[in-house]
Amino acid sequence: MQKEYSLIINGEQVAGGRGTFDVINPATEEVVSACPYATVEQLNDAVDAADEAFKTWQYSSDEERKQALHRIADGIEANAAELAEVIVKEQGKPMFLAQAEVGGAVAWTRYTADLEIPVEVLEDSDNKRIELHRKPLGVVGSITPWNWPLMIAVWHIMPALRTGNTVVCKPSGLTPLNTILLAEIISKEVPAGVMNLVTGESGIGSAITGHEKIRKIVFTGSTPTGQAIMRNAAGNLKRLTLELGGNDAGIILPDADVNAIAEGIFQTAFLNMGQTCAALKRLYVHDSQYDQVCEKLVELANAQTVGDGMAEGTTFGPVQNKDQFDLVKDLVDDAKANGASVLCGGQPLEGKGFFYPPTIVANVTDDMRIVAEEQFGPTLPVIRYSDIDDAVERANRCDVGLGGSVWSSDIEGAQKIAQRLECGTAWINGHAEVLPHAPFGGCKMSGFGVEFGQEGLLEYTVPQTLNINK
Repeated sequence: MQKEYSLIINGEQVAGGRGTFDVINPATEEVVSACPYATVEQLNDAVDAADEAFKTWQYSSDEERKQALHRIADGIEANAAELAEVIVKEQGKPMFLAQAEVGGAVAWTRYTADLEIPVEVLEDSDNKRIELHRKPLGVVGSITPWNWPLMIAVWHIMPALRTGNTVVCKPSGLTPLNTILLAEIISKEVPAGVMNLVTGESGIGSAITGHEKIRKIVFTGSTPTGQAIMRNAAGNLKRLTLELGGNDAGIILPDADVNAIAEGIFQTAFLNMGQTCAALKRLYVHDSQYDQVCEKLVELANAQTVGDGMAEGTTFGPVQNKDQFDLVKDLVDDAKANGASVLCGGQPLEGKGFFYPPTIVANVTDDMRIVAEEQFGPTLPVIRYSDIDDAVERANRCDVGLGGSVWSSDIEGAQKIAQRLECGTAWINGHAEVLPHAPFGGCKMSGFGVEFGQEGLLEYTVPQTLNINK
């Protein structure tokens, strides 16, 4: 018997006012479950509930909020098996990766719970004391994507609650089910109205971003959608954290040990079937090592077991949805038509499901679509370079700047190159690693604001200077 999923409004489970829509398993193309479809009026009810709850939640004690987050982490742990199974069925990733996502959600929640909100003393003299306090903003609107649906919801929601805000969350309509389960867990541990969730596509997102009672939007997704949100948020000057598209470049320096780094490059390029904002998406390799790098990457790609994430032994799942599947196919086909060499993969698998094998594309140029556009899928273009300054210039020659990496045996030399990359995070001998204590965000058209650590936590607050004349 299928579980019935509901909206969460003011602590109550509510049916969708527009009925339901189907959530599809990308491995089987079968319906996982029906999902409630909210009306804009129900969104307004959720925002009203959050706004009312904020009147008291903002004055909850620091310790009360810390303990609430630890209880939420306990709830995620207690429901880990169900959450992981739902992630696999609606998102497609292999079970081991879904379990890692749930484990990460628990760890991130506990870390956020224990972060401190500082009071900074700017002056303490005989006649005056000046303190800088941080106050919650109000209702926070969270809009999450389909690639890491549980983890990114945790990234958005937990710092909002920790700092005394209330939340209205809208998950992607492609992967809403595990986020609904998360909202159910959270709503048991906080007062009614502090955590609300609505699902649906048409009109709901724009109604959230333009809503006069929402004081901040946290969004992870595409750059065009982020631009639309920014325009729509201008009415009441909402605070924004926008983590948008990336097209991350990695540069292998000629001194790198290819055998030592190949696995790391493959795993960070194809993490979650390449459907990760900060995955390595363009790989620049010196002429002297080009053939060796391509050979090692093909070897690793061919070793993957592509299949349903619920099947034992699967290491590589499907693309999450047909639109993304078609885009990946188009980009690879366009590269082939323009003279690139597909070294492995390059064709969808036959049968049901959006299965596209890990694909290495060689002999590509920067003007090919597969390099110039973010693939967000299981394909990696490998690009030749001869001069390191030229490689850096080409890596920076795009309008996004989320992450970048340099791979080398010379850490000091690699650091100098990495600091020239125009991106929010530069890794050395790694890529795509995000950590709860390291601020993460993009530059250029990859958005602004940061998540994680104290710096990310304070994005959910407004500073208030307290000027005391003694």
